[in-house]
Amino acid sequence: MKEGKKRKPDLVIISDVHLGTYGCRAKALESYLKSIQPKTLILNGDIVDMWQFSRRYWPKSHMKIIRRLFTFLSKKTKIIYIPGNHDELLRKFSGMKFGNLRIQNKAVLEFENERVWVFHGDAFDVTMEHSRWLVKLGATGYDLLILINAILNFILSAMGKKRYSFSGKIKASVKTAVSFINSFEETVGRIAADQKFDTVVCGHIHQPADKVFDFGGKLVRYLNSGDWIENLSALEYHKGEWTMYLHPQDEEASSDEDPIPDKTELFKMLQMELKTESLAS
Repeated sequence: MKEGKKRKPDLVIISDVHLGTYGCRAKALESYLKSIQPKTLILNGDIVDMWQFSRRYWPKSHMKIIRRLFTFLSKKTKIIYIPGNHDELLRKFSGMKFGNLRIQNKAVLEFENERVWVFHGDAFDVTMEHSRWLVKLGATGYDLLILINAILNFILSAMGKKRYSFSGKIKASVKTAVSFINSFEETVGRIAADQKFDTVVCGHIHQPADKVFDFGGKLVRYLNSGDWIENLSALEYHKGEWTMYLHPQDEEASSDEDPIPDKTELFKMLQMELKTESLAS
């Protein structure tokens, strides 16, 4: 089946996909990725969840996301992969280039009258710095909560009722969670102001946002791309304007798909990217 006409934003930023976990909404993400052909795609951390990765759980829908990214590369989309805490093993490869793919710890974008700083955000999470083992334990519990939530939503859907989010309800009702999010956002904004940035873009806290902070007359726009577990959100930049994309919660990708490449095919696709890079240099 031929894909419909694609939107062509100048830039798309997604984060916190957590491929390899039960909570990942890969089908919804693929539906979104099929609808766009961006000039640049920034993967802003926690794309593959290496903390909880298991060879026992890697469904076809997750492999389709990898295939879709290779398709973008083959069609000249520039991809910048900024590792997060859940895929931090890739940080050792920061600075490496594979064709149209770049791995780097941050990105600085220069638009007309706007200087933009893009990074995952875990460096400004005090719980990451001081209680790493607790964070990993919490991630496992969060994934279990999402799995239970998915079962509940399957039942609710069968009954014709709306989806329900356990973690969203918890975030909204627990004062410490609200306080943490507000503190994170303000801290990131203040540091961006000190570094003379006009806009700062993060992921990490699974909370899509578009806010403006005023630090002594220096205005900083704080953007967060959210996640593909609960919010199904992405940031898009086109013709000088930022917009928050929110994918329909109940929409999934069509089952009529191209065949999924196996590991050998994916390796060949990567070789082609490397060959393209060597010819260009």
